[in-house]
Formats: sequence, structure tokens, C-alpha cells
Amino acid sequence: MKDLEKYAVLASDGEVGTVTDFLVDDEHWTIRYLVVDTGGFFGGRNVLISPMAFRTVDWSTRAFHLALTMEQVKGSPDINTETPVSRQHERAYNRYYGYSPYWSSMGAWGMGMYPSLLAGSGLTDAMPAPDEEPSGDAHLRSASEVRGYHLQGTDDAVGHVEDFIADDETWGVHYLVVDTSNWWFGKQVLIAPRWATRVSWPERKVFVDLTREAIKGSPEWDGSAAVNREYEQRLYDYFGRPVYWGSEGHPREAQPSHADTDKDTAPVAAEPPNTTSFGWLTTPKFGAAGSGGAELEPVPKRE
Repeated sequence: MKDLEKYAVLASDGEVGTVTDFLVDDEHWTIRYLVVDTGGFFGGRNVLISPMAFRTVDWSTRAFHLALTMEQVKGSPDINTETPVSRQHERAYNRYYGYSPYWSSMGAWGMGMYPSLLAGSGLTDAMPAPDEEPSGDAHLRSASEVRGYHLQGTDDAVGHVEDFIADDETWGVHYLVVDTSNWWFGKQVLIAPRWATRVSWPERKVFVDLTREAIKGSPEWDGSAAVNREYEQRLYDYFGRPVYWGSEGHPREAQPSHADTDKDTAPVAAEPPNTTSFGWLTTPKFGAAGSGGAELEPVPKRE
């Protein structure tokens, strides 16, 4: 995902700015927002852009195209991206754009797998009233913050999180790219977030139910090659873990399962479903240039 930083973000009538970060939901391991630096526009503030707003992603020109106008983005709620984003902030954001809340059901995107379906679902009337609105931590973490977190095995630490690999249709994070060169020479491995038991923000660690030796011996990931089903099968076979895709290659939707945590640790859920398109997010080499989602009708202009 680091390669997507500095991608241009284009409204239907102008350039909004450039991507500087991503906010990742640590319960469903799904990318919820781009953090966009608007430069001198909109008072110089950063804005959040949900995958529900994506019209297409153009890998060749390194740009996200939005089903929004500049005026719509300009009028969006002012959310401080330097502090944790709360459910109240998200609720105001969804109300403004007319989006349904992704937390309204157990799936990664409400009752579905794809953010584009929520964008036009018209379910905002079913959102909780203000006094019923969930409050507190929305479990949104900066991707740039999580990079550098140590991977803690059952017996020892095993490198650090270097990056993420995600699907460009569901925007679910399928793998943590773990650099083990802190402990032995120059190897990167992939670890599925569903194999993690918890994330400790104070300790800056991701805990996994795997030994150091098991991770050390896992199939090496070559960052210049695509992540394909053959590699995934080899990875899952090595760790003896059930695959997330169905018997015919179709995704199986997983329900979140929360680990035991205390107030300083965040729960880790089952990995969100992926698609069979293998549109991997980090660079175009992880999948053919695709739409990144269905065509979206522009949101009506706000007065």
C-alpha cells in the first residue's frame, strides 16, 4: 500500500489532492478511508475519502477517480485526521454523503462485501438516532503508524510489519508484509491478519499464534512477483490453516471473532472476504488494472 501514497485523487471536475495515508479498521482489517492532502485547497485541510466514493482506480496514471465533485468534497465535515476518528465523526461523514454505515451489520461493508453497494443503498434512514449511536473507538488505525510494529510470535518477536496487501474491490487487507531482516538476513513473508490474536497499540506489536521458527521457515514472498492462488495455497498449506476462499475459488464471507483483550489492546477479527479478481492494491503488478469497484452515480450536489 505504500506505493499508493502520492496517488492523485481526482473529483469529476478537478484534482482534490494526493494520498498521504490510509485508515484501516482493525476489527475487519479493511481500508475505510484515504487520507488526502489537499495542498492549498479547502483551507489546506486534509480530507477523508471512503472507497464508497471511488469510480475507478487508474494504475497507469496513478490516480483515484471519484464519483464526487470538488464542491462536494469542499463541503464535507471537517475531521481532524491527526486524532482518532470517532463513530460520531463517521456518522456526520455518512450523513453528508448519504452513505450507509459499514458497521450496520456483521459484514466488512454492512451486509455486503463491496463498498460500492453501500454507496447507493439508501439505508441512511436506518442509521441509529444520535442517542443510540455507538461511541468511542471506531477501531481506525493509520497504516503508516502500524508499519514498523513488531510481529510477536508465541515464543519471540519475528520482524516488523513493512506494508499491507489488499484487494482493490473489497478493500480488505489480506496480508501483512513482514520484514524479518531484523532477525535474519533479508526475507519477507506474508501473514494473514486472521492469524493474529491481538494488536497492542501501546507495545506497538501484532501478536500471532505462530512460533518464530514457523514464521522463519514460511514461503518467502518476492515483492516483485504477483500474489496468486498458487502462492496462497502453498502459504496456507505450510501453516496448516483453512483457506478463506471456497472450493471453487469463490470467497467465503467470514464473521468477525474477537480475541480476549484489555483496554490497551484492540481485538482482531477474521479476515474479510476477498474477490476472485485478485486486484491487489499495493501496485499494479498485484493485479490487472481494474475498476476498483462498480460505477457509482455522483452524489447530488449540496446547496
